[in-house]
Amino acid sequence: MKVLIVTYYWVPAGGSGVQRWLKFVKYLRSFGIEPVIYTVENPNYPLVDTSLCIDIPENIEIIKSPILEPNNLLSRFKKKGSKTSAGFLNPNPTFFGKILQYIRANYFIPDARKFWVKPSVKKLKNYLKENTVDILITTGPPHSMHLIGLQLKKELGIKWVADFRDPWTDIDYFHQLPLTKKSIKKHHKLEKEVLKKADATLVIGKTMKENYCDYSNKIYVVTNGYDNEEDQKEKINLDVTFSITHIGLMNADRNPKILWEVLDEICKENIQFSNDLEIKLIGKVAKEIDETLEKYSFKGVKKINYVPHNEVLNYQKKSQILLLAVNNVPSAKGIITGKIFEYLQAKRPILAIGPENGDLAEILNVTNSGDIVSFDNKRKLKIIIANLYNSYKAQNLTVDSKDIGKFHRKELTRQLTEILKEINNS
Repeated sequence: MKVLIVTYYWVPAGGSGVQRWLKFVKYLRSFGIEPVIYTVENPNYPLVDTSLCIDIPENIEIIKSPILEPNNLLSRFKKKGSKTSAGFLNPNPTFFGKILQYIRANYFIPDARKFWVKPSVKKLKNYLKENTVDILITTGPPHSMHLIGLQLKKELGIKWVADFRDPWTDIDYFHQLPLTKKSIKKHHKLEKEVLKKADATLVIGKTMKENYCDYSNKIYVVTNGYDNEEDQKEKINLDVTFSITHIGLMNADRNPKILWEVLDEICKENIQFSNDLEIKLIGKVAKEIDETLEKYSFKGVKKINYVPHNEVLNYQKKSQILLLAVNNVPSAKGIITGKIFEYLQAKRPILAIGPENGDLAEILNVTNSGDIVSFDNKRKLKIIIANLYNSYKAQNLTVDSKDIGKFHRKELTRQLTEILKEINNS
């Protein structure tokens, strides 16, 4: 069985967007499926991480095609060295910045990679005439990848699976875009058409499935996961400080303001806590977070812009507490940040700020891996941090997590192959 995977993000891209399908591809051959990758020749990746190249299987076929990137043109009007990232839209743009955001939002639908759709359809049609492929898979965002699948489905009738690593119109930054009513309507129309025409749709959580079930009865949940090797035999030396570590992007919507308030209060009440506290923010941090932190008196904030994935794992295992901050947006209930699964493997206590009845909360509860506090439950958060700190001082800050093996990338790939074989045989 052979599958053709259409993805904008491929190594050496860094960040979470590339890892889902890189890890699937790593294990697909173990289950009798041969993957072929179709990706961009000249991408504009915000992050690059060559350490991920080790996961590419030997002799895998990779097809590349050039892309016209409007973001490259728009970036000429920005500060030198800056890169476009939808999750970091400037909430207070200049007049010219507002014009650029308006153009991006309303003339590049579903996104700025839309100009890759037509040439990709042409190239892949020629490829599919000469090569047998059982299933076409498109993964987004960018959701323009799904339009490639939609068109090939219409013209060739090929079996097609659309993978939503994030939702389309429910994605966390959708509400930030200066969209007209006409543009919003177009987004919803395209999203529904993809869901209805795809032979199957993959999503990463239960809430996403519930939201999409009105348009298709072929919605499957395959979460993200971790791919660390078995536990290291050598002992991990934990941070000597009371470290609270956040890994990954932290934009304005993900700013855990309630946490900063509580930490500041405890620091003022307990000088020893203040001396022991260390906050590590590893990954890109929005200026709104910097501005918020400047309001408080606690010290020990350490920021590292980006760390290669293989080094991130050490930071996770050494930290006293691992912080998860869910975007405070209308779709927060369905947000499952990819880092949760590697946090699970690190086996350190997890502290999450987000909906206590959401998909993330369910994962934390079933794995017994940490606590989640809603965006405004200050009293509960203060009690939890106090308990964690007391355990830290007693040198017994541990977590008794369970049943995390189902989130290993190989097990998730097994689940994926069962779905693909079902679609192929239908």
